[in-house]
Amino acid sequence: MVVASGDCTDAELGGQTKAFLDTLTSRPEQDVLTATEFGERLFPQSSKSFEDLQRQLEAAQDHFYEGRNAKAAQALDEALQQITRLPVGEPRWKLFVDAQLLHGLNYRALGKPKESDTAFRNVLRLQPDYELDPDQFAPSVRQGFDKLRRELAKTRKVKLAVKSSQPASDVYLEGLKVGQTPVTLEVAAGTYDITLVKGTTTSFPRQVQVQGADMPLLIDVAYEGSVSASPFPCLASRDGNDERTLSHSVRLGGTLGVEEVIVVRLERPSSGPKWFAATVLNVEGGQKLREGGFKTQGLDAPAEALSALVDFVTTGRSPSNLVVMNANGKAPWEQPGSVDKSNSSQGGMDLSAPNRLSEGVEDTAAPRSTSGLRTASYVALGVGAAALGGAGVVRFLAQKDLDALEKRLDNGRILSTDKESLVLRDSLAQKGNVLTGLLVSGGAAVATGAVLFLLSPSSTTPPPVSVGVTMDGEGASATLSGSF
Repeated sequence: MVVASGDCTDAELGGQTKAFLDTLTSRPEQDVLTATEFGERLFPQSSKSFEDLQRQLEAAQDHFYEGRNAKAAQALDEALQQITRLPVGEPRWKLFVDAQLLHGLNYRALGKPKESDTAFRNVLRLQPDYELDPDQFAPSVRQGFDKLRRELAKTRKVKLAVKSSQPASDVYLEGLKVGQTPVTLEVAAGTYDITLVKGTTTSFPRQVQVQGADMPLLIDVAYEGSVSASPFPCLASRDGNDERTLSHSVRLGGTLGVEEVIVVRLERPSSGPKWFAATVLNVEGGQKLREGGFKTQGLDAPAEALSALVDFVTTGRSPSNLVVMNANGKAPWEQPGSVDKSNSSQGGMDLSAPNRLSEGVEDTAAPRSTSGLRTASYVALGVGAAALGGAGVVRFLAQKDLDALEKRLDNGRILSTDKESLVLRDSLAQKGNVLTGLLVSGGAAVATGAVLFLLSPSSTTPPPVSVGVTMDGEGASATLSGSF
């Protein structure tokens, strides 16, 4: 997948991104997500306007009144598929309600009462006070509708707690505005289309299966709203936070189910030439694989340079020196004071750049000031802390088994016929072994880390290390993360 990063309204960025994507997709050996597929997966758009769909519902109504119920059902199904792709708001909800009510009537005429009730419930579950027009619906239909209303009122509801990264975001279910984040809604169990809107920012439309007693839902509107599909796949980035942009790109690749993401952008140093750069990211591992770029001027990128960059990002080899990366791990656009050694007859391309990329060497970070011993001490201390934290979790779980076993003892003894007590006893024995192992290994790791820390030279910026322990009623886990 290719996604641009930067100002998504920039015509120069858009033109060169499209040219890069076209060059990449022209390679038959590459399986590339096209711009159309990108938009269809993230932001499916209706192929019909509100007016077109209104006319389709009127045609379905004519089929219904003239007894062509099968045609009416088909027209309504097709209309509902397009209605769910319309922008959220009152017009969409009104079309949705009209389609569902007509579906309910048509299913009754087809002798399908369950399907009819489902269509009516799709309206009542979000608008329980909705009243049928007596001029359009027979008394028997209105009575059945009111019965469904009473049944839904008695049905156990699910507490859907919706939060967003941007407070006061409007929450839409099936296109109907139902509140602002943070909000807790009591809704009937089932499947809902949900979209969050904050000003001009819109989240990805998604379907959620609401079930259970409580269902928390957190939507990152800031991230999802920064993604656009038209006129080209783009991730808006104006604050220069490259790490967050790359993180969001990996996240986007996971959402779309691709293996690699190529992030393209225009680099404009404070001095020196402008660059069109591409970074290849592995989605599963979340790491940068390689990065390259070429000097550019104007809206159109040189075809030769584009082809060389595509060769590099797909194979790791550069057929020419048009694609550049300095050997110290710094990209040329990160060094505004560097001397331009290019020949003007070569269209502004850097012909003096090292050919290190032709060896397929990945981008390496700048040397860290932290010594090997100091890094090893942090790792050992982190592992030890994680092991001791895990021991605490195991001890907590063992206490639950011990309490349960004590309740089943007969005068302090375990009866051989009590299978559940025997299982609890065996479980306690296993947890005891695990607890002992964690305490011993954790203590040894902490002691080793302390010794290494004392033996290692000081470091002005120790790498951040974090340890996390989580648990629930069924198990526990410990995590160690940081930069080494």
